[in-house]
Amino acid sequence: MTKNSVPVLIALTAIAGSGIGAAFAAAPPTAGLTETEKIAVFKAAGAAQSNGKWVICKDDPNPSGASIESIVDRNGDGLPEVVVVEGGSACYGKAEAGYKVLSKQLDGTWKVVTSNNGIPQFLKTTGANGWPDISVGGPGFCFAVQRWNGKEYAFDRYEYEGKSCKPKPQS
Repeated sequence: MTKNSVPVLIALTAIAGSGIGAAFAAAPPTAGLTETEKIAVFKAAGAAQSNGKWVICKDDPNPSGASIESIVDRNGDGLPEVVVVEGGSACYGKAEAGYKVLSKQLDGTWKVVTSNNGIPQFLKTTGANGWPDISVGGPGFCFAVQRWNGKEYAFDRYEYEGKSCKPKPQS
């Protein structure tokens, strides 16, 4: 994929309503997306309406619902990136968070680019075509960083606060 064929990056993130997820409890403004676009993003991410909420984690017995966290042009192509958050450890384990990154296609549809458990942090470092690296946060102090290789986001390195690190083995 080239920068021109992948014009918009949308991160769809699921965040729990307690613990790590509490930091994302308030939904910020969604200016920049029409109601139709918001619906298309949620549907492309695999969310469905349930009790008036968009729900991604259908296994969560008490879903908080997904919401849009931010709309920002992260790769410098003049088009926005959107982060959507949701709560629940039922699907996302200790991180209590998961995300899907979607790209708006030239025909106006949305396509999932990557997904993972954890909290995405977009870094200043970039991969192919100016796409930002994504630090996948969660419990601990050493996080995986994914880099866009022109076709997909793939593991690149571990780091914490911009410095290389080695994760401790899980017990």
